[in-house]
Amino acid sequence: MTILYVILALLVGLAGGGFAGMTRGRRERAAIDDTLLQKARADAERIRAEATGAAEELYAQAESRLQTATRRLQDAEDRERQSSQQLESQREQLQTLRTQIDAERAQAKQETARERELLASERQETRRERDELKREIERLNRRAEQLDSRGDKLDALEERLDAQVRELTRQENDLEGRARQIDLKLYEVASLTPEAARELILGRLDAELEEEKAIRVRAMTDRATAEARRTARSVIAQAIQRSASETSAQVSVSVVPIPNDAMKGRLIGREGRNIRAFEALTGVDLIIDDTPEAVILSSFNPVRREVARHVLESLVADGRIHPTRIEEMVHKAQDEMKAFIHAQGEEAAIEAGVVGLKPGLVQLLGRMYFRSSYGQNVLKHSVQVAHLTGIMADELGLDAALARRAGLMHDVGKSIDREIEGTHVEIGVNLAKRFGEPAEVIDAIAHHHDPENGETLYSVLVAAADAISAARPGARREELDAYVRRLEQLEQIAVAFPGVQQAYAIQAGREVRVIVQPEKVTDAQATLLAREIASRIEQDMEYPGQVQVTVVRESRAVEVAR
Repeated sequence: MTILYVILALLVGLAGGGFAGMTRGRRERAAIDDTLLQKARADAERIRAEATGAAEELYAQAESRLQTATRRLQDAEDRERQSSQQLESQREQLQTLRTQIDAERAQAKQETARERELLASERQETRRERDELKREIERLNRRAEQLDSRGDKLDALEERLDAQVRELTRQENDLEGRARQIDLKLYEVASLTPEAARELILGRLDAELEEEKAIRVRAMTDRATAEARRTARSVIAQAIQRSASETSAQVSVSVVPIPNDAMKGRLIGREGRNIRAFEALTGVDLIIDDTPEAVILSSFNPVRREVARHVLESLVADGRIHPTRIEEMVHKAQDEMKAFIHAQGEEAAIEAGVVGLKPGLVQLLGRMYFRSSYGQNVLKHSVQVAHLTGIMADELGLDAALARRAGLMHDVGKSIDREIEGTHVEIGVNLAKRFGEPAEVIDAIAHHHDPENGETLYSVLVAAADAISAARPGARREELDAYVRRLEQLEQIAVAFPGVQQAYAIQAGREVRVIVQPEKVTDAQATLLAREIASRIEQDMEYPGQVQVTVVRESRAVEVAR
């Protein structure tokens, strides 16, 4: 614009100068042609146009530079704002990190204090154990001295017994000589041939030996039983007193409450599509009957039934019931059930004091939470068996940790015995071998029902603990029909033996009382009969715990005073 003003001023000046010259020298300048004026005007127009274009171009360049500068300024402000935000975030992170470091330092101080307290308690416990060990050594020394004195007394007693044995041998030889003389006189008096007399004497001797054998068997059995009972009662009673667990019973159906009966129609769905989808996805029968405000889930698989119960409760609470929603809830409940089963297995292992189990075994243990035997929860039963086995092993000087492991794992085959073929013992042995369990644990699993065939003492302890847990009052229950059949079978087995007059199953099948005919069964034969009946029951029946056989022989003499 400045250049335009200059050009206009120049033109004005030229025009002014021209007019002034014409005034001063009108004559000399009259000849100036109009063409020169027009040319000047044209040049002026051209110069003005060029100046205007140049001015507009400069203005456009200035505008462009101004916009570029504005954008750069805006970018600089944005970068500055971002830098400020990043700096503030870094400051917050630094403050959070400082807070965490302070908390970790405080926690480390607390842990150090706890470790010091634990170390002090361990040192105190070590001193106490050392004192107890000294007292135990002193007691053992006194016990050894007593045993030495008893040994001397036994040596003297043995010498006296040897002398008595020699005297008895001499008397026996004398009696044999007299018996031969008596036999010769009997031959003469009875007029019997030696063969007939021999048969008569042998027959009498067989009867006496049978009686003597029964008496000896009974005496030895009573002595061994009394000695074993004294030791076993002490160990088992202590184990039972130091262990206790809850008992529970499970059934094959679950009742799920619903807010109103209108919900039953929604559960069935249009043309039954909801109930069909539910049963197909869960594998559980949904029974909708006239029961007010309740529906029933029926399945022999407790895991599926529990999943179905969670799904049904979630659907009722949510209100959206259709096949797609049912499928989503089933998948969610199955994932939650896997986590719940693993948690139950870990909790059982911790409660039993067993460590180092592989995740697969923990999952199998958790599955036993939903398994029952005669109404008794198998997982709770296994934990109780682990406690009892560990206590008895500790009393007997065995490895208590290994015993608890064997007790906890003895029924692990029941976790999948309904899914694959084989008994729970065979399945449990295969699982234990697969997960690399110790040989003692495998032996206990294999022989916890027949401990006499076991290779280690742990199988015997597990069998005893298993029987204790199963026989605990209220631990197990069974159906009425099976219970009655078991009692009838006990009585039938006992009555089948000769000389048995009547048999009664009592104490819920824990004992069978056998009444014999006194003229056919002697007291000595009653002992053998009880053993034979017990052996037959072990071979022909399946029963929880143990069955005691009691043979009763009674002789009566009746006379009437008139």
